[in-house]
Amino acid sequence: MTCPTTESIRRGLKPKRICDLSLFLGLVLLSLAGCDASRDSKPRSPDSIESFLQKHWSRPLLAQGTPAAQFSPLETSLAPRACATCHIAEFNDWKQSRHSQAMGPGIMGQLVNMSAAATEEHQECIRCHAPLREQADSLVAALERVQGKGRRDGPALHEQGLVCAACHMRGYQRYGPPRKDGSTPAPGVQLPHNGWVSEAAFGDSRFCAACHQFTQDGYALNGKLLENTYEEWKASRYAREGRNCQSCHMPDRRHQWRGIHDPEMVKAGVTLNATPAGIAAGMVSATLGIRNTGTGHFFPTYVTPRVVVQAYQENAGKEMLQGTLQEHVIGWQVSPDLSREIADTRIAPDQQTLFEYRQPLHRNAASLVFRVKVEPDAFYTAFYRDLLQNGQAGRGEPMIRQALKDALAAEFTLYYQREPLVALAASK
Repeated sequence: MTCPTTESIRRGLKPKRICDLSLFLGLVLLSLAGCDASRDSKPRSPDSIESFLQKHWSRPLLAQGTPAAQFSPLETSLAPRACATCHIAEFNDWKQSRHSQAMGPGIMGQLVNMSAAATEEHQECIRCHAPLREQADSLVAALERVQGKGRRDGPALHEQGLVCAACHMRGYQRYGPPRKDGSTPAPGVQLPHNGWVSEAAFGDSRFCAACHQFTQDGYALNGKLLENTYEEWKASRYAREGRNCQSCHMPDRRHQWRGIHDPEMVKAGVTLNATPAGIAAGMVSATLGIRNTGTGHFFPTYVTPRVVVQAYQENAGKEMLQGTLQEHVIGWQVSPDLSREIADTRIAPDQQTLFEYRQPLHRNAASLVFRVKVEPDAFYTAFYRDLLQNGQAGRGEPMIRQALKDALAAEFTLYYQREPLVALAASK
């Protein structure tokens, strides 16, 4: 997860925010394990939800200001660890999520090369990856400390990514969804940090559009917004059926936001069906259908990942035979500088791609293999390599190397099937 700001700058382009929070819809809903005081549980109209969200996500966010005099240091803390005092389940889920890793080595490896005074440029990435004003200030302070090399006690606030307070706190007032049962506390109940303001917006798909949807005048390629996940969902049957983002990405209000980096999540989103291999006139043929059956947006939705469909023949030792490999890429392929579209083979909801394998039968072929490989960070893998190979990583080189290592480690096999060919070949 990173923003290719350095890439854009060195190529003479205006920086474009293409930060990945991976497949990709995220929506913060508070489970309210310990705090039950709600200021307002009345249903909101669509217009009032839109009004709330425009104010809630007006960037750059304002500082929290002065806390209530009776608040303890724990209640005024913006660190996720403070929230874990009562909301331990939510914290543990968040800690394992991509949101907690939103300011990883890929993005920090670029920001460390920027001037501490370039706060507008910082916002190109941290507006979503670390949106609090206090996180922006924390980043500036880190860059001023010899580009972040100063010692400190524990991670700085900006390094902790999309923290709880980024979605749930404004002006030291907590906000969250209504209780699951719609009830409210009895009048006069005193609860920690002045309870919470109940907002239906936290259960609305538009909440995540603040980071997962470009505005209509945003950056586009070939007439398509670079980040268009909310609109993809809105045009799908999932929106018509009332199945919002959080129903898949935050089931039971869990703060996990699983997406393209999670094999089980990806498996649940697509259906793959292979036809039996056939041999005729010395040619091997077979097909693999990939249908978007459970993803409420394009598969994949963004330029970051790619899915590689492969078919090849193996010998008896299960080694790929040279010259038999055939591939098809599913994804939105763009140039490294984001200036042009190379191909867009993403699969819309309920649509299918049919991969047809047809190659000469190799004399040593024993089996045909279908494999589907997911590369969640494919764009960044190429981007990091480009920075390193061209000597553009600067002070951030160690972090960029780590980011490349992490991106490669995130790859996984989604589907694998081996079908014997020996019997088929002998019968021909």
